[in-house]
Amino acid sequence: MKRIVLLWVLLWAVLLTVPAQVLKDASYRMMGRVEANGVVKDANYRMIGKIESDGSIKNANYWLVGKIMPDGTIKDSSYRMIGKVEKDGTVKDSSYRFIGKVKDDGTVVDQSYRMIGHANGVPATYAAVMYFFKLL
Repeated sequence: MKRIVLLWVLLWAVLLTVPAQVLKDASYRMMGRVEANGVVKDANYRMIGKIESDGSIKNANYWLVGKIMPDGTIKDSSYRMIGKVEKDGTVKDSSYRFIGKVKDDGTVVDQSYRMIGHANGVPATYAAVMYFFKLL
């Protein structure tokens, strides 16, 4: 029994050392965070969804609300394209119009290049799901 408890303690210690990816608004207030296991939490640390390793985006009830495709296309629960994130962080809507960008330094800007948030270390597709497509 002691061995099992020790293994659980070690597992949690490792998980806690893996930093979460934090999403902040333009005033640097935390909007949410993406945990190492893909769980997305709001500013009050409540689970609001999960991004699975296959790109599936699920809400807090684990219902599919969208999917991130390997090419950066983001689809809704009906698999209709709602946008795309290019390799350089450029975010486009379903008509391929520019709607924003997640810059290399994590700054998130809207189509007028106004800063709307900070997602340092967060993959651009995850940031786009939160800032532009509001799937979670």
